[in-house]
Amino acid sequence: MRRFLLVALVLVSVGAGLTPATAAPALDVHRIPGVKGPVRVVTDTWGVPHVFATHQDDAFLAQGFLAARDRLFQIDLWRRRGLGQLAEVLGPDYVEQDRATRLFLYRGDLDREWAAYGERARGIATRFTQGINAYLDHLARTPAALPEEFRRLGYRPARWSPEDVVRIRSHGLTGNLTDEVTRARIACAAGAETDKLRQRLQPDRPIQSPGGLDPCLVPADVLRVFTLATQQVSFTGGAVVATPREEVSEGSNNWAIAPSRTGTGRAQLANDPHRAYAAPSLRYLSHLSAPGLNVIGANEPALPGVSIGHNGRIAFGLTIFRMDQEDLYVYQLDPADPGRYRYRDGWEPIKVLREKIAVAGREPVEVELPFTRHGPVLASGNGHAFAVRSAWLEPGMAPYFGSVRYMYEQDFAGFKAAMRNWGAPTENQVYADTSGNIGWVPGGLSPKRSGYDGLLPAPGDGRFEWTGFHTGDDLPHAYNPAQGYVATANQYNLPPGFPHPIGFEWGLPYRHNRITEVLNADKRFTVADAQRLQNDQLSIPARQLTKVLATVPAADPLSGKALALLRGWDAVLAAESGRAALFEVWLSRHLNPAFAQAVAPAAAPLIPVPDTRNLLEAMAHPEKWFGADPVVKRDKLVTGTLAAAWRELETLLGPDPAAWQWGRLQHTLFQHPLSPALSPADRARFDVGPFPRGGSKDTVNQSSYRRTDFRQTSGASFRMVLDVGNWDAARAINTPGQSGVQANRHYRDLAGKWRDGEYFPLLYSRAAVERHADRITLLLP
Repeated sequence: MRRFLLVALVLVSVGAGLTPATAAPALDVHRIPGVKGPVRVVTDTWGVPHVFATHQDDAFLAQGFLAARDRLFQIDLWRRRGLGQLAEVLGPDYVEQDRATRLFLYRGDLDREWAAYGERARGIATRFTQGINAYLDHLARTPAALPEEFRRLGYRPARWSPEDVVRIRSHGLTGNLTDEVTRARIACAAGAETDKLRQRLQPDRPIQSPGGLDPCLVPADVLRVFTLATQQVSFTGGAVVATPREEVSEGSNNWAIAPSRTGTGRAQLANDPHRAYAAPSLRYLSHLSAPGLNVIGANEPALPGVSIGHNGRIAFGLTIFRMDQEDLYVYQLDPADPGRYRYRDGWEPIKVLREKIAVAGREPVEVELPFTRHGPVLASGNGHAFAVRSAWLEPGMAPYFGSVRYMYEQDFAGFKAAMRNWGAPTENQVYADTSGNIGWVPGGLSPKRSGYDGLLPAPGDGRFEWTGFHTGDDLPHAYNPAQGYVATANQYNLPPGFPHPIGFEWGLPYRHNRITEVLNADKRFTVADAQRLQNDQLSIPARQLTKVLATVPAADPLSGKALALLRGWDAVLAAESGRAALFEVWLSRHLNPAFAQAVAPAAAPLIPVPDTRNLLEAMAHPEKWFGADPVVKRDKLVTGTLAAAWRELETLLGPDPAAWQWGRLQHTLFQHPLSPALSPADRARFDVGPFPRGGSKDTVNQSSYRRTDFRQTSGASFRMVLDVGNWDAARAINTPGQSGVQANRHYRDLAGKWRDGEYFPLLYSRAAVERHADRITLLLP
C-alpha cells in the first residue's frame, strides 16, 4: 500500500510538470466520493495549505476538508454558537445564549440570499461544506484523530449544510447599537451633547432625540440579550452570563502604493486586520489553484474562499469602514394587551416564533423568539419594548462571504462592481494590480433613514423608518490618486460635502496619521519598509502630550520625577521602554478618568475613556475646557495624575524606574476557549504566551488592552505585504500558528516570529511551494 501511495504521489507530480521534492514530506491519501479529479495539497513549512486541483469544485471541497483538518473545534464551535445549538452538547447552562443567538439568524428568502453573493456562491458553499463533512467521515473511520477538545467535552462535531455558511450573522462586525445605548444613558445623565466627550462625531452635528423620545426610557441592561447573542462561548462553568465587551478597538490598517513610489517599480499592498486574539487565530491562510482560479490569502476558517490576498492579477486588503447599520427602536405597548405595540394609528402584534432547543441530558426546552416589524425584541418592561433593526437580517449580509465574488475579478472596474452590493462587514478595500494601478473602494449595506440620523434610539411607531439602502454607487472611491498611495485605518475618510449620512462614529485618526506621515517621506518603499511600518509603535498622542508636559511645572517630588522622565521621550511605546510604561499607566488609569470627572462629573462613570482628541485639545488649549484659571486647573490635573501614576508604577514594577518596562505590564496571551476550564498544566498546552507587548490602540502596531490587567485584547494577528506581481516575494504572518490542533507543530510555531516582528514567505508559484513542502495530502475520487 505504501508503494502505491508513493507511486500516486509521483504520478500526480510528474503529470503536473513538477519536480518531486528532495526531502520526503509526510503523506496522506484520502478517497472522497464526489471528487472529480485528483487534488494535490502541499502544506508548506509554515503550515499554509496550497490546493492544486483540476476542477474549481474540488478546490473548494479541499478547502473545507483542510479547514476541518486544521481548525475543526474552532469551526464547529463557530457553527454551534452561530446557529444557537450549544445546549445540545454543553447542557442547560447554554439555553439562554442559544435563544439569544437564534434571534439574529437570517430567516429570509434563501434564493435572494444566495443571489446576493453572485452566481457561484451556492455551489462554492456546497462544495466547501461537503469538504468539512468528508473530513468528519474520515474521523468516523479513525476516531483516534478526533481533536482533544471534543473528547474532553464529550461530544462529536456536527455535519454542515451550505445554509450554515450564510444564515449565521452574529459573528460579524456591525454598528452602532452599543453606541446608541451608551449615548442614551449619557444623555439621560448629563444631556446628549455631553456624549461628544466620549466620541466626537464626524461630520459634527447636534445630537437630537428622534420625536423627543426620553433617553431615560432605555434600561441599563437593554443590551443583555444582544450581548449574549454576540459574545464568544464561555467555559467558566455555571450559567452563561452576558459579559460586557472588553475594551477592544477592532479595526485594521491597509495601504496600496503606486509603482512610482516603490523600490521595485511595482505596486505594493499591505494589510493587517486587528481583531480579538485567541488560539487558534481568527484567520486561516490558504491557496486555491484550479483552472480559472488561483487565489491565495486569508479568510475566516469557517468560510470558503479568500477575503484578503491576491489572485495573481489583483490584490486586495480590508479595514472596517464605520457605517451605521443598526438602530434601537422603542415601542409603546398596549396597556390592554402587552403583546401589541403602537404602530402608526393602531396596534400591531409582536410576532412570536416558538422553537425547541435540544439540551444535553435533558428534555428539549421550548423558547419564544419575539419580533416586531423591525427586528428581534431585546427587552420589555414598564409599558415599553425595545427591538433592534439591523442590516444583519437583510439578504447578502453573511460576514465576508461576499469575497467569493470579488476574488475572481481581474481589474479595478470589475472589483468595484463586485463591491457595489457588498453587505458586511462594512469595509475599506484597498486594491492593486499587476498593471501598476491602485485604488480604494468602500462598501457596506447602509440604510437610508427618514427623519432621523441613528445616533439615539428612535420611536418604533412608524415615524422613523429605513426607506431603502445605499449601494456602492453612492459611495466615494479613489483610483490612481495623485499622491501615489491610498491608506485607511478606520478613520473618517469621506470627502468634504459627502451628501449621504451613512455614519458619524469613526475611529481615531492617529494610526492613519502615522501611516501617511511615513508614506509621505521622499523615498521609494520596499516590502521591508512596509513590514517596519506595520510594526511601528510611535504614538502620536504620546508625542503631543509630552510637548504639553514641557510647559507644566512640577507640583511635588513625584510629579517632578515623572515630568523629567517623559520630557524628551521619542514617544515610541516599545515593550522594553520604562517611559512607555509610565505614559500608558498615566493615560489609561489616571489621566483619562480624571479628565472626564473634571469636565463632565455627572457622566464620568459612563466615560472611562474620553475621545483622545478631546483630551489632547484640553491639554493644549485648556481655556476651552476648564473655565476660570484654566492653566492652573490643567496643570493640577496633570501633576496630580502623574504623581498617582508614578506611585502605581512603583507598586507594579518596583521603585527603580530604570527597571520599568511597558512589556512587563502589557502582555499578549493567545487563549484557547477551553482555557478557563483546564488545569494549569493543560492550560500551558492550549494557550500560547504570555508575551511582552508594546504599542497601544493609537499605534500602527495596534494594541488595545484591558485597563484592569494590561492584557492585550486586540491587534494584528495576521499581516500581509505584497510586491504586486512578484508574488513569491510576498510576506505574511499568522499567529500563533495555522493549526488548531495542539499536538501539531503548526499550532504555535509562528508566535515567536510574530512577537519579534518577523514574517514568512507567502509562496505562490508551484515550484516554490513544492520546494518548501512539509506535508502532501492527496484527495482522490
